[in-house]
Amino acid sequence: MLVTAAVILALPLFLPNPFYYDVVIRIGMNAIMVVGLNLLIGYAGQISLGHAGFLALGAYASGILTGRYGWPPIAAMAAGMAGVGILAYVLARPILKLKGHYLAMATLGMGIIIFIVLTQESQWTGGPDGMSVPAFSLLGRELSGEKNWYWVTGALLMLALWLALNVIDSPVGRALRALHGSEVAAQVAGVDTSHFKVLVFVLSAVIASATGSLMAHYIGFITPTVSSFFHSIELVTMVVVGGMASIFGSVVGAAILTMLPQLLSGFEGFELVAFGAILMLTMIFMPRGLVPTLAAKLRRA
Repeated sequence: MLVTAAVILALPLFLPNPFYYDVVIRIGMNAIMVVGLNLLIGYAGQISLGHAGFLALGAYASGILTGRYGWPPIAAMAAGMAGVGILAYVLARPILKLKGHYLAMATLGMGIIIFIVLTQESQWTGGPDGMSVPAFSLLGRELSGEKNWYWVTGALLMLALWLALNVIDSPVGRALRALHGSEVAAQVAGVDTSHFKVLVFVLSAVIASATGSLMAHYIGFITPTVSSFFHSIELVTMVVVGGMASIFGSVVGAAILTMLPQLLSGFEGFELVAFGAILMLTMIFMPRGLVPTLAAKLRRA
């Protein structure tokens, strides 16, 4: 945490213009999202290929409530988080009874349904063309400028890391690790596996919703593509590359995969190839992910 805080404090010294601030802000927002997803995938062992849908629901909740009904942004964000939490709880009961590729297909279907609804309900969402989102404001003061957004995103990232680390070090975290190791063994030991699977699914969905609201207000415009299958795969790839069951690996994975399109800007159309190659090579040579693999090598050294 201290190293991460030091990096956040020192990084503005090396950001020469608003473009670099924008990239770092997007890294921070993706990292917040991936930290929550890592709790579900890395610690509980429950795959989700539709989590971008929860991100989009949070974004559209903020866009619709603030833009059409004049809600304060913080109230719209809270309402989106509550609505997504309820939806995730309702969906988790039947979906998390599945395992393996059955679970992956069910979450994929969930994400596709959300994408179709956002695309078709044009009277609410603007359809495929998307909709504009008002600027974020609190107590009458509008949050604007890359530098202000940088510090807000950095503070929220530290909050997400603190929350995730406390969950992991609690009885809930121990139950999640037991569930990941062997669900049958965890049940024999007295762990209510259904309860903890639903709990972590709802928590990761609520974090996704909050991140979606932030992204919507920061960018000022949203389209249904934010809930696309590719975006969900991108988020899962961040978890895998950085390191499953590694909270700080989530930050590293988000940083690498968010910067990748910028690095490949001269090779239009090759982003998908690069994502696939990185995921494949990571699974072959670093199946635990970048951060856990490097940490293990340093311990042996």
